[in-house]
Amino acid sequence: MERPRILIVGGGFAGLECARRLERKLAPSEAEISLVTPFSYQLYLPLLPHVAAGVLTPQSVAVSLRRSLRRTHIVPGGAIGVDPLSKVCVVRKITDEVVAQRYDILVLAPGSVTRTFDIPGLTDYARGMKTLAEAAYVRDHVIAQLDLASATLDQRERESRLQFVVVGGGYAGTETAACLQRLTTAAALRYPRLDAKQIKWHLIDIAPKLMPELGEALGTAALEVLRARGIEVSLGVSVAEVGAESVKFTDGRVLPCRTLIWTAGVAASPLIGTLDAETVRGRIAVTAEMRVPQFEGVFALGDAAAVPDLAKGDGAVCPPTAQHSARQGRAVANNVIASLRHLPLEPYYHKDLGLVVDLGGKDAVSKPVGVELRGVPAQLVARGYHLMAMRTNSAKFRVGANWLLNATAGDDFVRTGFLARQPARMRDFEYTDAYLTKDQVRAHAQALLAKG
Repeated sequence: MERPRILIVGGGFAGLECARRLERKLAPSEAEISLVTPFSYQLYLPLLPHVAAGVLTPQSVAVSLRRSLRRTHIVPGGAIGVDPLSKVCVVRKITDEVVAQRYDILVLAPGSVTRTFDIPGLTDYARGMKTLAEAAYVRDHVIAQLDLASATLDQRERESRLQFVVVGGGYAGTETAACLQRLTTAAALRYPRLDAKQIKWHLIDIAPKLMPELGEALGTAALEVLRARGIEVSLGVSVAEVGAESVKFTDGRVLPCRTLIWTAGVAASPLIGTLDAETVRGRIAVTAEMRVPQFEGVFALGDAAAVPDLAKGDGAVCPPTAQHSARQGRAVANNVIASLRHLPLEPYYHKDLGLVVDLGGKDAVSKPVGVELRGVPAQLVARGYHLMAMRTNSAKFRVGANWLLNATAGDDFVRTGFLARQPARMRDFEYTDAYLTKDQVRAHAQALLAKG
């Protein structure tokens, strides 16, 4: 008999953990495992602000899939459509060739993309912080603004280049603003014509509190750290319009600014929109066992799925965090194996272990298992957690060595020239316009079936 084909979409925390467990628990004769991903690495997303700030090299947070997986077939491309009735996944390879992958069991873990709104100029001028390429680009862009500000004699141009805005008061936005502010403050010492006081960082969020998930005390502590560094934090405010050289806020202020970093939340991968499936706030609705009830043999998890949070109850769904995604990956693998062996499936249950927020240097706030920490103890917990969460020993060593090197030798603030003369829009980094319509997906599926 032909082996059942298990197809995993997405090589992030959820997809990698699922593939690893399937390899360990299934004999090669039991199933064929394939993984669709445009990059042959798992991105350790929580440390992207450190990459943007030059504390870590990009390679440090790119955990090799081929080092972790031994017999999973890796398809180098992105899934752009799924036809569950024909059991076909349409994939655009990195060569732009469109192919169709058959499957018997599908595991959807395509992750999320940056959530945007209908704000004039946002998609043209805002920078994201969701991919490794975006983090590398943001670093280049910020250092370029310092170079150009130092070189110009035009006071208005200098002012616009030295104003930086980060939108989003969650973990990504707070850490991005904190880490990049440290970068520009340290870099200013290398520019004789610049005064560090001229460099202004702004963190804005429509919410009334900064990182409310941390609680009142730690949220206030993080706010105090940011403001003590000179970061202007504006809550209850959002962006009204973005231009090439200015940003207008909803409170009427207009800042001369050429750098807006958008981290105001995430949305499920557009891949979910190619299925005729029920969704919850854009995430595909699944059972506690992470099955998609409308379709046989389809599981979904991670940021793209609304997985019931049984630990919280009251209809809550699991937040889109790495902690949940990794554990869901292992749980889905167990349920895939159970389905192949005709055994009962188990519901996913995990009580959140806590949160860590690294503000750079000796500053951090953490809440492991409900214990509130700040300062050096919180920093030790935060970095210890990140090291434990990284999948391979080589990745752990690289990150630890990078932290040590940066702490002792500092940064040289070098630009690589990455995409220096091209528009760098979020949709180009995240490929959000690459997905097919439902009709196009069905057409590709039928073409494959016609070929036999």
